[in-house]
Order: sequence, then structure tokens, then C-alpha cells
Amino acid sequence: MATTDTAAPVDAETTVAAQVDRLLREHPPETTDAVAFLGAQFDLGLAWVNFPAGHGGLGLSPSLQPGIQGRIAEAGGPQPYGRNPIGYGMGAPTVVTHGSEEQKARYLRPLFTGEEVWCQMFSEPGAGSDVASLATKAVRDGDEWIVNGQKVWTTLAHLARWGMLVTRTDPDQPKHKGMTYFVVDMQDPGVEVRPLFQITGEAEFNEVYLTDVRIPDAERLGEVGEGWRVSLTTLMNERVSIGGQVPPREGGFIGELMKVWRGLPEDRRGPVERDRITGLWIEAEVLRLTNIRAGQNRAVGTPGPEGSIGKVLSATLNQRIGEAAVDLLGAEGLLKPGGYPMERPKHAAMWVDAHQAFLRARANSIEGGTTEIAKNIIGERVLGLPGEPRADKAAAWKDVPRS
Repeated sequence: MATTDTAAPVDAETTVAAQVDRLLREHPPETTDAVAFLGAQFDLGLAWVNFPAGHGGLGLSPSLQPGIQGRIAEAGGPQPYGRNPIGYGMGAPTVVTHGSEEQKARYLRPLFTGEEVWCQMFSEPGAGSDVASLATKAVRDGDEWIVNGQKVWTTLAHLARWGMLVTRTDPDQPKHKGMTYFVVDMQDPGVEVRPLFQITGEAEFNEVYLTDVRIPDAERLGEVGEGWRVSLTTLMNERVSIGGQVPPREGGFIGELMKVWRGLPEDRRGPVERDRITGLWIEAEVLRLTNIRAGQNRAVGTPGPEGSIGKVLSATLNQRIGEAAVDLLGAEGLLKPGGYPMERPKHAAMWVDAHQAFLRARANSIEGGTTEIAKNIIGERVLGLPGEPRADKAAAWKDVPRS
């Protein structure tokens, strides 16, 4: 089991530094294919340094990972998150925490290299913020499960090879106890993916229909009826993945905003605009430093509530940065370059240009759990406030009215 030490000992830092040196020496980024480079990174235990040895890690503190990625980025190496964000940020922690040895060996390496993209299928038309009320049904048939249902808001499902799927397996149990979690083959003939076009003109999101999909029991993650516990691992890592990223200083959204600022003529960079941009830069740096500190204290497996703090702050900050960017552009900010292509993207791009980012950031306060849900988690698990009354907590799922 990977260690959860919050501070990396000197010998661990030396070991990691030597491994990074070896990676860059034996696989120079400028001459190495991205898949080959990432495969070598995985094999050297530098994919997720806190994962067990042999599964992309070295069993060391997760606080070492930002330094690894920073050195690779400086050398021009590929970054795994952008190639497979759902798999890297959510799928891998779930598989390594709840998967069998066979599942870890099968899934983690091609997930990290981006050869096999993953998606997450939790939300349904009648189960959004209240994921535990989901209705997609799985019925056991020998060594297989037959699944029928519908999922929605599934990012990159049109590109995915594997999907994380939570289902209802016992309607007689309360909603949090009657669920089971599976890895589903997105190429199964019973899986139909339909696009959901966004205000950017892209269909990064999808709805997924599952009709008599047969899933081997060997592709179950966790025990039967323990789907909610496994789902929490995914959800908490999702919030960390979205809100807990640690870009380099002046990286991410704020870095793009600074490019817009510096590209303006001097007469359009007045004191009012300068004050606004400076304030956003400071907030972005405070959030970055906060995420570094949270990452050093983060547990392996299912993170604590700190991911919700980062997600709330990053969602609102990204939206305000996008607004500032289009405001700086003046009249140019009113028209989206290239229009609205109505296409299915090959990756989940957060910033293509200021116009696209301004529109795309609207989703930041919804995806991965709404800001309201994140604030509830912070209130209950950080501040110790009483939870909201849940009248259906002990009732059988089948007896609870649903929309």
C-alpha cells in the first residue's frame, strides 16, 4: 500500500530526482513519441509516485508528483492529464484503490499513456446532484451482469475505450446501499453515445444509452452493493482533479489572461484594467499555493474535503478570468473567432482562446459536482455544520418518489 506521508524524506527526493534524470536522458522529449515517453514514465514509477511499485508508482508521498511533472514540462515532455483527464484524475485512483491486481495490471498503463481514454458515467436525467438516486439497473446473470439505463453529461464518451459505471443492483436497499460499480467496455454494441452540444459549439459532453450490455463480474470494482463507497473515491478525486491542479506560476487560466493583457496596445492597459488583472493574478497565485499545501496533506485513495475547497474557488476564479479576458478585447470580445463549429472535440480543452474559455468556464460551477454541493461538503466536513435533513435516507430506493 502506498504511503500517505505528507512530507517527502530526502532519500525519496533523491530517488525521484534520479528517476526523472534517467527518464529524460533515455527518452529525450524532443525525439521521443509521446506514448513511448509516457510509457517509460509509468515503468519508472513516475506516473503517480504515490501508487504502489509496479503500478506506475514508487509508494512515496504524493507531494513529490508536482515536482516530477514540473521538470518534465520544463523539458518539453507530454502531460498525461490533457490526454486523458477523466482517466488520469479519477479512473486511476479508483482502480488502484478498489481494483484487483489483474485490473490494475490491465488498465493503468494504457490509461496513463492515453492509448485508452476513460469516461465517467454517474449522472442521469433524474439523478444529477443526487447521484445516489440513480436508476440504471444491473441484474446478475451467472458470471455476468446485464445493464440497462441512461447516463448524461458524460465527458469524452465518444472517444472513450472504458467507462466508470455505477448501477442499481438492489432496489430494496436504501439508495446509498443498493449500488454496484463496474468498468464497462464503451465499444460494446449495447452502448450508444449521442452528442450534447454546448454553448461553445462543441460536443464534449454526451448522453449514453445502455441496452442489455453484458459486463463480466470480473470487471466489478469493489463488492456488490458497495458502489457508493467506490463512487466516493471517484467523486472526491474528481473534485481534486478539477479544482486541485497545481500549474506552474502564472500558468493555466491566469497565464492565458496575461497573454491577452500583454498583447494589448499600451493605450488600452489603463490603471483600472491593471488593478483588475493584478487582483486576479494574486487570487490565482493564492489558489495555486493553497492547492500545493492541500496536496501535501492529501490521503491516498479517497481524498478529504480539501478538493471541494479548491473546486469552488477555481470555478468562480476561472469564470471571472474569462470575463476579464473578453472585456480586455473590447469589441473583439463580442465575436467568437470561427463561429460555432458544432463539432466533437478530440480532447477537453479549457482554453482555446478567450472567447471559448469565457463560454466553457460556465460549466466549471456545475461539472464534477455543483458549487452548491461542494459548499455543503465544506460546511459539513470542514466546518462541522449539521447536514441537511434527508427524509429518504433509510427508505428503500424503490419506495422513494423520483422525477
